[in-house]
Parts: sequence; structure tokens; C-alpha cells
Amino acid sequence: MDKVVASAAEAVADIGGGASLAVGGFGLCGVPAVLIGALYERGSGDLRVVSNNCGLDGRGLGRLLAAGRIARVMGSYVGDNKEFARQYLAGELEVELMPQGTLAERMRAGGAGIPAFYTPAGVGTMVAEGGMPWRYAPDGGVAVASPAKEVREFGGTEYVLEEGITTDFALVRAAKGDRHGNLVFDKAARNFNPLCAMAGRVTLAEVEELVEPGEIDPDAVHLPGVFVQRVVELTPEEAADRPIEKLTVSASSTRGTVRA
Repeated sequence: MDKVVASAAEAVADIGGGASLAVGGFGLCGVPAVLIGALYERGSGDLRVVSNNCGLDGRGLGRLLAAGRIARVMGSYVGDNKEFARQYLAGELEVELMPQGTLAERMRAGGAGIPAFYTPAGVGTMVAEGGMPWRYAPDGGVAVASPAKEVREFGGTEYVLEEGITTDFALVRAAKGDRHGNLVFDKAARNFNPLCAMAGRVTLAEVEELVEPGEIDPDAVHLPGVFVQRVVELTPEEAADRPIEKLTVSASSTRGTVRA
């Protein structure tokens, strides 16, 4: 039952070339940066990644992308990453875009053993009708386009059929976890991490705080340990590394005086 491994390098040791990965995080929030770094050092390439976005230039999955290690991405947001855009438009990277809620539900469904589901998101667009460029050719033409999907009507409303997603591995980051793999996520880091963990056949979790079994109130567990196979305890320095994607501060006001 003790799922703790000695290092991130040990945790990713069996992730070879061509593996599919579900990777948690949103922008730079909740990104399993230590596991991604270990995978970068391991040198695995031709990876198939499922993630809301592909990190930023030089951060998160952006490190693997810049090194040419990622062959395909399934996600919902590609902004703020110039190298991602360059590789996609140059035909070096295959990209399957989808509505953000659809991505989340596809991973949840895959983790729950549901092969497919119907959703109204995407009906009447290229998501359902096909023809969305997945990969460009070097001459700028479309080398691979998305196929058309089944559309059915229920109660007078049309819905498109979407398939559940499962991956070989999942990489997630949690604020707290125990040796049995029960995890707690901090605020917005909870958005995609639990779903990625469910989708992975083998899930690796880096935790900022490792506690003993029983120390987490069962009612406070965000993800049960049944979905987690390996746990990596971060050092205090690694746990404190929480970069801010877009720092916004308010200007100090000099108008008026606050009186008690």
C-alpha cells in the first residue's frame, strides 16, 4: 500500500518513447514540473500528450515541446506559447483542439470506464463536422484533418458523440498526499489534475506535503488513492516553486487619506 518512490527519476523510469500522457495543470497552476523535469532528463520522445495547454515557453510541458519530444497534443488552449504555434503551423506537431469542458469530461469518462458520451458542445462546428487541421503539411496545406463525428438528436437538441480518453501514464501535482495515494489539491490546481489522474493507467503524483495514512480527513480527499500508483515527495524548495503566469498588481493610490 505504500506507493512512495524515492525520486521523480525513479517514478518516470518506465515512460518510454511513444507513450501517451495525461498531464495536470492550467497555465502554470498545478503543473507537475518536477515529474516533467525528470521525464525531460530521461530523454523520452515521440510523446502523445493530453493536457489543457502545453505549458509556456521554457516552463512545464514547454520544456519537452522545445526539445522536440512531443509528437501530438490533445488540448483546449494553445495561447502564450510561441514555440507551440511555430511547430503546429510548420507541420512538426499534431494538435487536436476541443472545447475545454469536453476535454475535462472525456478524461473523466475514460477514468470512469465510460467509452463515449453525447454533448451539445461543438455541434454545428468543425468539432462535429470534421475538417479541423490536426497537422499541417510543410507547404501550408492540411496533411491530417479531423474526422466527422456522429450527431444525434435528443429531446429536440442535437448532440455530438465524444469518446472517453485514457492514457498510458498521468502526471499530476497535489498540495498534500499520503502514502496510499490519497490526494488533496489546492484551489485552482484541482481543475484538471484529478481528471488526468483518473485517465492514466499508471498515475504519478508529486506532492508538496507527504503525510501518513489517516492524517487526511476522508471527507477532505479530492482524489482517492485507487487512482494513484506512485507518489513522489517534493523537497521544500520544489514545493515552494510556484511561478506566476501573469503577475498583476494594482497601483498604489495616493488620493485621500485613510483615517481610523
